[in-house]
Amino acid sequence: MPTPDGYMENAHGHLVPVAQIKDIDMARHELVMEKVAKARVMQEELRRLKGEIMGDVEAFITLSAEKYETSLGGQKGNVTLNSFCGRYQLKRQISEHLTFDERLQAAKTLIDECLKEWSEDSPGELRTLVNGAFDVDKEGRINTGRILGLRKVKIDDDRWLRAMDAIADSLTVTGTKAYFRLYERDGSGKMQAISLDIAAL
Repeated sequence: MPTPDGYMENAHGHLVPVAQIKDIDMARHELVMEKVAKARVMQEELRRLKGEIMGDVEAFITLSAEKYETSLGGQKGNVTLNSFCGRYQLKRQISEHLTFDERLQAAKTLIDECLKEWSEDSPGELRTLVNGAFDVDKEGRINTGRILGLRKVKIDDDRWLRAMDAIADSLTVTGTKAYFRLYERDGSGKMQAISLDIAAL
């Protein structure tokens, strides 16, 4: 429903006559709205830039593969393109979103059995690592990296090995997201990211 002429809606959803709004409150509102409008335009420009870069990189990879009868790109579609002068670099990275199914609980049960039996001999660091791996964040999500980190711990126990197998089997890729990053070589020869994050500028 549109706001009636001569009124503005406040933060509580109430209609307030414009004539009753203090000059400083109106000036603050106009400043915020002006900057939000400009930010929206820039956000759309960045969205278009991302789409353009992603499309052009994919087209270049296809062209290179056809020209040289080979593939370009690393594991999971990651690729790095360098300028001829070596000063600039464009990286495309594919990030996978991973989740665990109910078999993760089976793994936790097996691990708990191991820790209970090893309680006297198991290092405190291992118990801390395990408990931390299964902690959830404020949104109730499990840290995938910590869970997968358990698989790097080499323990020759059948239950532990079965637990690690259960973790591997419970892992599912539920989606992927592509990112790009641009870099410029600085005076010391180190590649520095060209930031598109307004907070980092």
